Amino acid sequence: MRKIFLCTLTALVAFSTLKAQEQPNPITTAAPFLLIAPDARSGGMGDIGAATSTDAFSQHWNPSKLAFAPAQFSVGVFYTPWLKELTNDVFLGGFTFSNRINDRSAWGASLNYFNLGQIDLTDNIGQPIGTEKLNEFSLDGSYSLKLSETYSMGVALRYIRSDLGIESANSDINAVNTFTVDISGYYQSDEENYGDFNGVWRAGFNISNIGPKVSYSNDSEENFMPTNLKLGGGFDFILDNYNKITLNAEFNKLLVPTPSVSVNDDGEPPYVQKDISFFSGMFVSFADAPGGFEEEMQEVTWALGAEYMYDDSFALRAGYFHESEMKGARQFFTIGAGFKFKSAKLDVSYLFNASDVNNPLENTLRFAIAFDFGEIFEIY
Repeated sequence: MRKIFLCTLTALVAFSTLKAQEQPNPITTAAPFLLIAPDARSGGMGDIGAATSTDAFSQHWNPSKLAFAPAQFSVGVFYTPWLKELTNDVFLGGFTFSNRINDRSAWGASLNYFNLGQIDLTDNIGQPIGTEKLNEFSLDGSYSLKLSETYSMGVALRYIRSDLGIESANSDINAVNTFTVDISGYYQSDEENYGDFNGVWRAGFNISNIGPKVSYSNDSEENFMPTNLKLGGGFDFILDNYNKITLNAEFNKLLVPTPSVSVNDDGEPPYVQKDISFFSGMFVSFADAPGGFEEEMQEVTWALGAEYMYDDSFALRAGYFHESEMKGARQFFTIGAGFKFKSAKLDVSYLFNASDVNNPLENTLRFAIAFDFGEIFEIY
């Protein structure tokens, strides 16, 4: 009888754990704005950028690409409305600058500013008592170097400030100030003939936002930064001197511990991240999901993107991004276009939500403009 009871209890515990693991278990981090795609070109290809051709906004996706920049200097400005369906004063904006020093090296800098809008405060009887403006921003610089004619590596240092506290309301939330680093690599093959067309292979990786945990208050637990592994690959079909089609694929995984799951008295699964260092968390993140290998695979997002370019002056783009319903349920299609006027480039993109969960960029146009000037380098 005792054996039957123990077997039954074991089965019930296993079943309860399985039910808990079926609940959504997304990974949360501090400063998630660092993962938002800033530019409209990548935004038109399903938020892909680790292995696409170099442009003015490469520093966000893969700083190593700057060593292959086609122009000596590039300047870019971007603007992305956020939660457009609800408000008109929340946005992500900023600028980038890059300088290809010579045939082998380049450096870049950028500013990302996330404005969370204006909050109007009132007292207990509804009388206005002031306003607060919350914001987050990052300022970063990078250096990239070609280790061969086809491969480069790069590093980036990023300063981050996240100010989400309401001072006039005596909020316990403190502003966060911290630094993170990126380590990246990029491969771009020589142009080769494949019969009816020429082609160029591309591949890249970027481990971004490597840095210590932070806390928004004196008595709260520390939060991991959004350390992220990005892997991408692509191929350029160069049909002739005027027409080129590029296909890309990309995979992302947060290198942050998965919250552990257990069932409490009311049957709801509380999620708690491991109390370990950020460095240990990067390695633990590959094998710590409560649901085992299946849940680990759910933490990998993937995206597909395509770009058609005519005469290096007009582009059409499309893409798809997929995230598991257990990890955030971001799923969307994108389209975009690009126009070049001498040294200026204008890109726009639009997002179609494909998930039951609302997307903050749904029905939103994203814009970016870039300028190339100075010496022109050989692209391939």
